[in-house]
Amino acid sequence: MPRLSHLPAALLLCGTVLTASASPDPNPKQDALRFFEGTTEGTGVVKIVTRKPYRSHSTGNGVIKADGSLYLVQRITDEGSAPKTRRWNMRRVGPGRYTGTMSDAVGPVDVEEVGGKYRFRFKMNGHLSAEEWMIPDPSGRSATTQTRIRKFGFRVATLEG
Repeated sequence: MPRLSHLPAALLLCGTVLTASASPDPNPKQDALRFFEGTTEGTGVVKIVTRKPYRSHSTGNGVIKADGSLYLVQRITDEGSAPKTRRWNMRRVGPGRYTGTMSDAVGPVDVEEVGGKYRFRFKMNGHLSAEEWMIPDPSGRSATTQTRIRKFGFRVATLEG
């Protein structure tokens, strides 16, 4: 089986339920970046093939900069591991489309709105690719996520509730 030691740090939002504490956007579908403005918190269970599932918790602090882009810093705590820091820089590039960088990704992170849901896609070291769906609730203050990590087309990890 391929080495997946770097995989836990690379799981995107590290939470199956994300909660945002910033003021709710009256139209949360208008700009997905605003969801991450202020404080966010996520919890979930990570399942990696050939390993015992474990809990993961993240806290984040996001700032919308003057140019409208998002700068987000997350602290990730995986059960049994030391906390890690992840940094994001994301910007809107068109209606329902976003792109940027994330410290665990190799190359760009691309986000697309599909039917009120957001699909995140990116690559990671070790020939890994990630696809995550973020499904906001109608209030715009919380969301669920479903993440799939693949290596050479085979699913090697998931994160969901």
